[in-house]
Amino acid sequence: MLEQLVRDSQSLDRAIAGEELSYKDGLELMNYENQHILGAVADNARKKLVGDTVTFAASYYMNYTNVCAASCQMCAFYRKDGADDAYTLTPQEIEQRVGIAEQMGATEVHIVGGFHPTLPLEYYEDMMKVIKQKHPQLNIKALTAAEIYFLSKLTKNSTKEILSRLKTAGLDSMPGGGAELFHPDIRDKIVRGKCTGQQWLDVIEEAHNMGIQSNVTMLYGHIEKPEHIVDHLIKIRELQKKTNGFLTLIPLKFSLDNTELEQEHLVNNECSSLYDLRIIALSRLMLANVVNNISVYWVAYGKKLAQVALSNGGSDLVGTAFSEEIYRAAGKPTASSVEELATMVKEIGRSPAQRNTHFGILKHF
Repeated sequence: MLEQLVRDSQSLDRAIAGEELSYKDGLELMNYENQHILGAVADNARKKLVGDTVTFAASYYMNYTNVCAASCQMCAFYRKDGADDAYTLTPQEIEQRVGIAEQMGATEVHIVGGFHPTLPLEYYEDMMKVIKQKHPQLNIKALTAAEIYFLSKLTKNSTKEILSRLKTAGLDSMPGGGAELFHPDIRDKIVRGKCTGQQWLDVIEEAHNMGIQSNVTMLYGHIEKPEHIVDHLIKIRELQKKTNGFLTLIPLKFSLDNTELEQEHLVNNECSSLYDLRIIALSRLMLANVVNNISVYWVAYGKKLAQVALSNGGSDLVGTAFSEEIYRAAGKPTASSVEELATMVKEIGRSPAQRNTHFGILKHF
């Protein structure tokens, strides 16, 4: 059926055959005109890899501080130390919030923050120790590779030493933030004071080699070009071949409100829904047979578009965000429940399942 529809794309022919797509293929598909066919091919690849189950985790998002030494053009969340609305939580305050989230059904706590210029490494160790001591069943998914790199420079420890100490303190896995886009031509224009793309990859490779699996993100919909998207996906694919440590790719739609890119009129509108679907589909096809899961971040899409994205190659919903302050800072709604996500999945004829951090199924609906 698909073979009959695809008559004008050797790249899609190769995708249907299950072949690895090249950089040239990726560029062709970024410019492929028929999104319906592209999405159908990607969804076929999804079905072969993971079937018709759509997963999601009950996750508590915790931002331990909004103080950040960086000042990225695409971020509405950061504050400078001393600002009226700057905050830094104590490990005890964090644990209290985590306890409430566990009572609400969370199976993981997702902890990220800014690049705080004065917090010592012991702060992060104490945070994880107190959480793990009082909530041993919770998966601590904490600190992006960019935060680890910043801590390395701040404390003059190697990134490997920091990862080792945090793992001993209770770190179970890592979120995928800070990846943004790896290519230096675009990265230098959307982040300021953050590690390079290669440094991010190097840190996450060290984490994977230590048994700390992670997610990986891709920020799109701002000032990137097709080649930056394809380059990012290929770099993810090549590292995954070495470590098999990525659990899922989460394409992140750039949220315009309150960011420097908006204020300087470099981006005046958020990207179209068709572009969102193209990114999901291309991600699935470029990473087929290497990264099993493509996560749809409904917080940025809204629930209706998220359903469509699940039919264009998506296999996972980034789950119940009991608190999500970064997207809230950019004006996005951020609350849902396990039952609501299960209903979203059922409405498109798929099978919902709650998962743990490492994609083990906890419950079918």
